[in-house]
Formats: sequence, C-alpha cells, structure tokens
Amino acid sequence: MAVRTTGVPVLAADGATVAVGGTTLLAPTTFAVAPGGFWCVTGGNGSGKTTLLRAFLGSRSLTGGSCSIGGEPADMARPSHRRVLASLVEPVPIARDMTLREQVSLVAASWYGNTSDTAGRAEGIIERLGLSPFVERFPHQVSSGQLQLFSLALTFVRPARAALLDEPERHLDDHRVGLVAGLIAERAEQGTAFLVATHEAALVEACDGRVELG
Repeated sequence: MAVRTTGVPVLAADGATVAVGGTTLLAPTTFAVAPGGFWCVTGGNGSGKTTLLRAFLGSRSLTGGSCSIGGEPADMARPSHRRVLASLVEPVPIARDMTLREQVSLVAASWYGNTSDTAGRAEGIIERLGLSPFVERFPHQVSSGQLQLFSLALTFVRPARAALLDEPERHLDDHRVGLVAGLIAERAEQGTAFLVATHEAALVEACDGRVELG
C-alpha cells in the first residue's frame, strides 16, 4: 500500500515494516505527510496502527523500510526531533499532586518560558478543550473523558511541527470529539502535520489523507 502527498514531507514512511517471530505487526507501508496535512491511520484492531506511530517514536523498531521526520531517519534521541514532534501515543506523565491547570501551565512554561503570554497559551488550550470547569481538580478527581482531554491539552500546549495521536477520541462523547477534531484542523491550518490513528468516523471525515492498514 503506497500513498503520496505533494510538498516536502514532515512525516514519511517508506516501506516501513515490523515483523516479530514470523508475525507481521505492520505490513510494508509508504506515505508522506506534508506540513499542514491531517492524515488518519485506519484499520481493524491488530492491523498495526499503534505500531506505526511507535515506529516514529522509536519505541518499536522497524524490521524493514524507514520512518523519517523532516527528511531524516526518525530518532527521538535527536533534540531536533524531540522539539518538532508532539505525541499522545504512550500515556503522558501526570503528577498526582498537581492540579490540571498547574500541569498544563508547567508544560507550556517548559517550552515558552514563564511569561504572561505563556499563561495565556495554557488557558487557551484549557478553554478550547472544555476543561475550564475542572482545572482546579487533581487528575484522580476527574472522569476518564476529562483525563483524556487533559492528556490532549498537555500535548497541544507545546509547539510542534508534527503530532502523533493514538485514538484521541478515547473516552470522549460526540461533542468532545468535535472539539478535538476542530483543534486538530485549526493546528493543521497553522502548519502542523498530523498523523492520527483512529476508529472515529468524524475524524476520518475531517482529514485530508488516509493510511489504510490491514
């Protein structure tokens, strides 16, 4: 399966393959996502969606082909790759004894510095994802859906040229899925490239490219 986009790709796979002990976890896959592209990875359970995202992060080694970020082999040991790539694939680190607002603000400050503008960025993401009524709570005091939105806020509050999201719709109702889809589309318009593994029809309908696995 091979799909191409025009422009210089931010995220690209060229025959990316993962096989373990005679079992193929990711069949050879080729695609390229240009700046501002919003691409979905679809397919049944076990088709390799999460495996593909982990290959870009380096937490799953390829047995064939390649994954690249900005034309270079994907390698999260490179500071340049860590700067440009945001992800919600593995669970994000969460502090039990800090409120949601404190943690979103801390991540924003770690990237932008501790300024009034940075505080505005944090509040903007909090409001955009509908978290304002819950931001003074601790992570163990919110629902699974609110915790998912919080994880997305921690991901979106930092700058990124590219973002990997694994089932961002998890635990969310239709309204909140719409909030996430709108934020992805907005960031894509600003130039961020998205690769989103999903089962959610609303996200697939909103994307402009698709990698079908399995």
